[in-house]
Amino acid sequence: MTASHGLDSAVSDVKARAFRVPTDRPESDGTLEWDSTTLVLVEAEAGGRQGIGWTYGAAATVQIVEKELAGVVRGRPVVDVGGAQLAMRAALRNSGYPGAGAAAVSAVDVALWDLKAKLLDVSLVSLLGAVHDAVPVYGSGGFCSYTDRELAEQLAGWVEQGIPRVKMKVGREPERDPERVRVAREAIGPGPELYVDANGALSVRGAMRSAIRFAEYDVRWFEEPVSSLDRDGLRLLRSLVPPEMDVAAGEYAYTPEDFRDLIGAVDCLQADVTRCGGITGLLVAAAVAAAHEVDLSGHTAPGIHAHVLCAVPRLRHLEWFHDHVRIERLFFDGFLEPTNGALRPDRSRPGLGVEFRRSVAESYAV
Repeated sequence: MTASHGLDSAVSDVKARAFRVPTDRPESDGTLEWDSTTLVLVEAEAGGRQGIGWTYGAAATVQIVEKELAGVVRGRPVVDVGGAQLAMRAALRNSGYPGAGAAAVSAVDVALWDLKAKLLDVSLVSLLGAVHDAVPVYGSGGFCSYTDRELAEQLAGWVEQGIPRVKMKVGREPERDPERVRVAREAIGPGPELYVDANGALSVRGAMRSAIRFAEYDVRWFEEPVSSLDRDGLRLLRSLVPPEMDVAAGEYAYTPEDFRDLIGAVDCLQADVTRCGGITGLLVAAAVAAAHEVDLSGHTAPGIHAHVLCAVPRLRHLEWFHDHVRIERLFFDGFLEPTNGALRPDRSRPGLGVEFRRSVAESYAV
């Protein structure tokens, strides 16, 4: 079957399954505690090929995909990914698009892009049109539940692997955070960049107090110091924190309007391909960032972001998140590992360049 003939076909099936993977130790951030992470895998078929996409969140996302979205996508031309995305969002008007609905749309959208690239027999990065050869990453973990020793070992381990920037969680015990940040800085040394993430746990005044203390240890990135819904608070903090410290948010942006409303409130816009409408939605977020001369950083899910972020003009970096790295390394053959602190998509493999290890994942099925 030729690539052109496959592209003439319609999407024949869409299905989803959930897999829950226990964490390797208890984890928490400023606002949440957890002991497992759930990946929802979507498979889309057309022209004798299969594309895959995934998101992280509630297992109930499977029901949204199969009961609300699959019927909307089946029968649509496989090339019409943008149209399918808009149709899926419209189908969830009364059910609710943000949250689990957006995650479901995102996973299907990624699967359709992967399918389209496979039918063309090209890598996804080649299909999207790369403006970068590689995506810089930063190690991300440093959970509030870690002991100081665990924190130091994890962050120093990434630096030893050649990743020159690392991030830790703060906000659960604000009074202890300066000491934890000191431990982190001593562990990684003076050269690597040190980031913190409060996951919206702090008040504006509390975040300002923390920022002043963190600056003593050359913290360069303060992520979600307050809730990402508090745009006025983010904007105020951005004007007050030390000039070397960037304020970042956007991982919970689901729509183009969400990204638009964060402009002026952050120094770097974040986007999560598994939440913001998939690859189609992330490219819109990238356009918003570029139009306002703001950098964009990818949030987690490295197996997907490695491709799409190469097509982002104002690229900052990608989060090499501990939980998602563990899961994607386990579940996907062809999972990319960073070299010299960056991911380089494999252009010799079609689509996302990964194959799902069903036999491995089956024991984690929900």
